[in-house]
Amino acid sequence: MALTSRAALLAAAGIIVVFVAPLGGVMVGLVAAAIAAAAVVDLALAGSPRAVVLERSGATSTRLGEPAQVQLVIRNGGCRRLRGWVRDGWPPSAAARPRAHPLNVAPGQRQRTTTTVVPTRRGPRRAGAVTLRCVGPLGIAARQRSRPADWSVQVLPPFASRRFLPEKLARLRELDGAVVAPMRGQGSEFDSLRDYVEGDDVRSIDWRATARRSQVVVRTWRPERDRKLLLVLDSGRTSAARVGNAPRFDAALDAALLLTALARHAGDRVGVLVHDRAVRARVDGVRGSATLEDLVRTLAPVEPALVETDMSAVVAEALRRLPKRSLVVLFTAIEPAAVNSGLLPSIGALLKRHVVVVASVADPAAAELQAGRGDIAAVYSAAAAEAAEAQRRTVTALLRRRGVVVTTALPDVFASHVADTYLELKAAGRL
Repeated sequence: MALTSRAALLAAAGIIVVFVAPLGGVMVGLVAAAIAAAAVVDLALAGSPRAVVLERSGATSTRLGEPAQVQLVIRNGGCRRLRGWVRDGWPPSAAARPRAHPLNVAPGQRQRTTTTVVPTRRGPRRAGAVTLRCVGPLGIAARQRSRPADWSVQVLPPFASRRFLPEKLARLRELDGAVVAPMRGQGSEFDSLRDYVEGDDVRSIDWRATARRSQVVVRTWRPERDRKLLLVLDSGRTSAARVGNAPRFDAALDAALLLTALARHAGDRVGVLVHDRAVRARVDGVRGSATLEDLVRTLAPVEPALVETDMSAVVAEALRRLPKRSLVVLFTAIEPAAVNSGLLPSIGALLKRHVVVVASVADPAAAELQAGRGDIAAVYSAAAAEAAEAQRRTVTALLRRRGVVVTTALPDVFASHVADTYLELKAAGRL
């Protein structure tokens, strides 16, 4: 049972009556009894929320920040008209609008309401209970009941880096076409002969073909296809830190999606592994657009955990999954303490067999702190930020001396830098 604002107004009017004609206190009881009787009668004449049948339909997936509409059908299975309000329960991260809808359904009829969700977090956003408030004909009291109406909208990553895909595909076509890498790299495949142009490596000249023609001819080499990539996403505490407006893990996920799409067009196979203390998610051999969609849906619910990543377990899992030489891209933070105690002691075994890229998202707030000179506090903050950056540079140099390819960039161009690193390694035949 619930009382409406009309009951409060009725009570206020009763107070005035009591002051005008108190009747030695008897009027108080009369007014209270009248209001109670009116509420009971109104409640008895109100429609029953127990007789309501709820059905949902609409969107089952959307991308982060994009709207999706979910319909709720309310069917009145009772014998009285339903008047009042219906509140569709969604978590705050779903940003559902409107939160309540007016209700007016005749017996045996149905009403359709539409709720628009604009999610602010990845993963499944599940609808809560639907609360029905059925008001009586006097508008004084209402029957209220919450009814389950399960529905879930899977919120996928926004894949903002797809804007870089046409540019990267154009570079990939250059590698596969007439302007491929002019020198033979490790594992490169012969493609064709073409005329020598200024800037070509003289080691690519085909002297036999040149002797048969009147001009110098060079060999072109096509990057190898059907190579294996393993993208390892660190889902530990360092990935939970917010970089810009989102967790570091989200930037890594976006870059992984761009790299997967690019490698798919290049004819390479991509495996994805999400790991902290244990394997959180994995996808093997992404090839084809349908499988790429499966990858997106598999990784969408994953959230970073506030635990220290076990890098030795990450390396062991990568070695177990990659029997042949492959490219391993590790998305993690270059945090000196974590790298020195976890990554550096473990990565040697991986480097003996595979090409390893460590991709790290740079924090734009660090650059802002380094530039601060406004007051004493800003100077101290700038000094601390500069010291932290010096430690990161030292750790980066250690990784590079071990043979690791390190790429670091700000969140808005991070995915582009990772894709460029892949293309450069592919052009050099290092896959």
